[in-house]
Amino acid sequence: MPKEKPDLQTERALSALLQQLRSGELAGGTFLSMPMLVESLDMPISSVREAVKRAEATGLLTILPKRGIMVMDAGPETTRDCLELRAMFDCEGARCLIERGSEMPLGALRQSHESLLKEAEQEAFPDLSPRAISTDLLLHDTLAAGIGSQLAARLYAENRDRIAIIQNSRPFLPARIVSAMREHLDIIAALEARDVSAAHDAIRTHLRNTLGWWGVQS
Repeated sequence: MPKEKPDLQTERALSALLQQLRSGELAGGTFLSMPMLVESLDMPISSVREAVKRAEATGLLTILPKRGIMVMDAGPETTRDCLELRAMFDCEGARCLIERGSEMPLGALRQSHESLLKEAEQEAFPDLSPRAISTDLLLHDTLAAGIGSQLAARLYAENRDRIAIIQNSRPFLPARIVSAMREHLDIIAALEARDVSAAHDAIRTHLRNTLGWWGVQS
């Protein structure tokens, strides 16, 4: 069997690293040595080093020379910066989608949010937190994609990974899922009405409430 090319190994190492960051296996603020990370990813050290450099470039990790690696801190300042940046993508995406008259999967979005809202109100389902994150991303991804820029898409994806680390640091409680889904439904209603001003107001309200949930002043 031919030996795998170094650049392909790096891509695989980066993919494995991102998966562990997104899943919470590597939590915010975690310190680990390079040998520990190599063992965790089960990839060659040269590929892991390159993957770590790329992850550091997007703010997911910090390389501590001669010491090891620190996963991004999910503290108040980072949380505010990441969520405010996402709201900028949301607002611009909403404007683009509405003003261009773009087709949006609003029926499916409304259905998924209403279904999760109903379950959260009953507080009877143990797997609500990961499902809430997935449902949350359905709307934010749709809005960001509405910008229609490859550069914006890349920057949004990088910020999406940073927010994943933040979200994994604290589970969604049913009460927050209820309020978040209602806030999302207000955004969806504004998109359905093709009302840019209402969409921006709903997005900013969602931002303020999300920051409050994380204990961060807006």
